[in-house]
Amino acid sequence: MQRAIHSESSGAWPAENAAASVTLTYDDRHRRRMRLTTDGGEAILLDLEKATLLRDGDGLRLEDDSWVRVAAAPEDVVDVYGATARETARLAWHLGNRHLPVQILDDGGIRFRYDHVIEAMVHGLGGTTQRHQAPFTPEGGAYEGGGHHHHHHDHDHAHD
Repeated sequence: MQRAIHSESSGAWPAENAAASVTLTYDDRHRRRMRLTTDGGEAILLDLEKATLLRDGDGLRLEDDSWVRVAAAPEDVVDVYGATARETARLAWHLGNRHLPVQILDDGGIRFRYDHVIEAMVHGLGGTTQRHQAPFTPEGGAYEGGGHHHHHHDHDHAHD
């Protein structure tokens, strides 16, 4: 079984040379070591030095110097919108106050993994929701140690 020993952010690896792809949920894209199955059915071992948040489009370098493209799997998510930017910001505050992982969308919405209680709370606060299947990559948090594509974390044990 091949080992994936290094990861690179989207744009920093030769994506045109990808030998395979692997489609993973958010939880499975934040690991250090685990068995993966490529979309073509080949088993590989993710064996990174540290727990790493892999994002859609990132690359995994295998021991033989070939590359595997990471794809974010669609998940059961809810997109949230307020009637105004201020109302959306207010909804973001309430979601954050519950320490809920959220993704900020390019169109100004907020995405979280489906939870009927949280969806009902959003409705009670006047927000609108759209439940559907889509990739989920939440914000990393203020203490993650870097920008959007920062991959390394100090808390390996939490994600092994």
